[in-house]
Amino acid sequence: MSLPPGFLDELRNRTSLAQVVGRKVIWDNRKSNQGKGDMWAPCPFHQEKSASFHVDDRKGYYYCFGCQAKGDAISFVRESENVEFMEAVEILAREAGVPMPARDPQAAKRASRHEVLAEVMEQAVRYFRMQLNGAAAAQARAYLDRRGLSAEARDRFELGFAPEGWQNLRDHLRGQGVPEDLILAVGLTRASDKGRDPYDVFRNRIMFPIRDGRGRAIAFGGRAMDPNDNAKYLNSPETELFDKGRNLYNLRAAREAAGKGDPLIVAEGYMDVIALSEAGFGASVAPLGTAVTESQLQLIWRVSGEPVVALDGDKAGLRAAYRVIDLALPLLEAGKSLRFALMPEGKDPDDLLRAEGAGAVEKVLTRAMPMVHLLWRRETEGKVFDSPERKAALDARLREVLRGIQDQGLRRHYGDEIKELRYQLFRPQRVPRQGLRGKKGAWRKWDAPLPPSAEVRRSLLVAAGDHAEAELREAVILCVLLTTPELIPEFEHQIDSLDCADPDRAALRDVLLRCRETDPGVVRDACEQAIGAMALESLLCARHVAVVPCLRTPGDVSLARLTVAEELAKIDAQRGLAAEIHEAEEDLRDLADEALTWRLAQAAKARDESVQRKDETQSDFEIAPNGVRIDREEKRRAEAIWDQIRFSKGPN
Repeated sequence: MSLPPGFLDELRNRTSLAQVVGRKVIWDNRKSNQGKGDMWAPCPFHQEKSASFHVDDRKGYYYCFGCQAKGDAISFVRESENVEFMEAVEILAREAGVPMPARDPQAAKRASRHEVLAEVMEQAVRYFRMQLNGAAAAQARAYLDRRGLSAEARDRFELGFAPEGWQNLRDHLRGQGVPEDLILAVGLTRASDKGRDPYDVFRNRIMFPIRDGRGRAIAFGGRAMDPNDNAKYLNSPETELFDKGRNLYNLRAAREAAGKGDPLIVAEGYMDVIALSEAGFGASVAPLGTAVTESQLQLIWRVSGEPVVALDGDKAGLRAAYRVIDLALPLLEAGKSLRFALMPEGKDPDDLLRAEGAGAVEKVLTRAMPMVHLLWRRETEGKVFDSPERKAALDARLREVLRGIQDQGLRRHYGDEIKELRYQLFRPQRVPRQGLRGKKGAWRKWDAPLPPSAEVRRSLLVAAGDHAEAELREAVILCVLLTTPELIPEFEHQIDSLDCADPDRAALRDVLLRCRETDPGVVRDACEQAIGAMALESLLCARHVAVVPCLRTPGDVSLARLTVAEELAKIDAQRGLAAEIHEAEEDLRDLADEALTWRLAQAAKARDESVQRKDETQSDFEIAPNGVRIDREEKRRAEAIWDQIRFSKGPN
């Protein structure tokens, strides 16, 4: 059976060699680099213990340095499954979801025809390049000069020019003996609907040859010189050679550059790709006049597992990025993702290169954001979430979007990142509190009520309600750090995460974060200035603070460190339990099963274990019949007292 031209290339593009080989080997994780598609394992074709079998997933080839076995996905299936060539092709086609072509005795003739059509395209490339140097192309050359394209760059990308006139290219090709039907078949001319001879598709345009992964010219893109032309850019129509949704501009050169370690950049247009390549970003590609398609995305991932999508810094660029997100979410896998680099407002990569140079573009690419952050930006930018209903609507929308991710592990990581971003958006805002203590730096939540009176503050467990436990622990943490400020750098990140809804505690937290002193006296003076001497003294003398061992014996840094670490762990555990309960409430609307109750049980267990004191877990105890934990020493003393009472009464 003969296969149609391009079928095997399509099959290889749709197949990951690492996945095919991975079913037969165990990868050496220490030697492999999955992100770059550089995989190593013991050879499946001969007995060995070392990892000498190398797979280059980007190029689609394998090689064993031991037995010299080499080939692509088709040859691997042939050798490992002991099947014939066509059967190996059918196996891979089935796995990749590519339908096998029907058995056709005319396939060989079609293959020959494709070669003929490709040669017609090469003749057109040579014609357009020749025309760029003629007098009729003066305006086109001036335009390219203004865009900063040197003669070397024009030759490298084989730029040309289609002169004005209806049949210039047609007449040239017919003069070279090319039949009319072949010129029509490759999309260089179009049949007239007025009964006249076919006419040229491209007229008065700068021409960009489009080549496939094998380097064959398959189409053209043309940039109009007439500002009044209806189509600024015009691509070849789809033909036997050209499927615009399955090809990329500059694919062959970009694949080679990416193989050498260059980051793959997906730009919007031909000029962006050329400018980036000339500036040193050789691994640059662009879709062909349309939004990125699924086939193009899979082709991009075959070159690089995490390409950077570089888009114009305007609303149109953002809309294009959001369309790519919707396309990519269901296709994401571990090792296959996207990052997004948005150019400054009103500029594309070419504009930024000409205005500020390659260094400016490098900075933008280095700061490229993960897809999850751009997804969050799409769902939240320009919106106000000042009511429970709006927050609930955001949560529902995000759950719906994340359901589109097929990979469960990846979906879980996206959910974790979204939770963190959501916490940052909705966490209590800190605004200066004016008029309560003059102009001192006290802070409180923007919509928090006034602080309670001294009498109410003494009964904190009543006043704080559900948050009392966390507030008590916050006070202990801040007071311990106040007396041992040398521990502040060690816990700086955790201190910043404390909610501190109470204004005094919030002010203390901010003072400690700004503090660079290790002298407790200096730190205490700064805290007194922030909240006042009486308020600070009241906090230090509070019952739940005064009983802390390291505060009763100041100077024991180890005990202070242990106290702070334990209290922070207990706060985190309580937050985790609350988050699990909130998420479980949402999940109950969709699906309730044993996994849900198990998650809640584990969260509650973690919370209980964190609340339990370390010395309790290490003491000598036993479990009473009713399940209560009893210290053996206390039990012994109680039994001794009971014996004394019993014997003092004498025998009955």
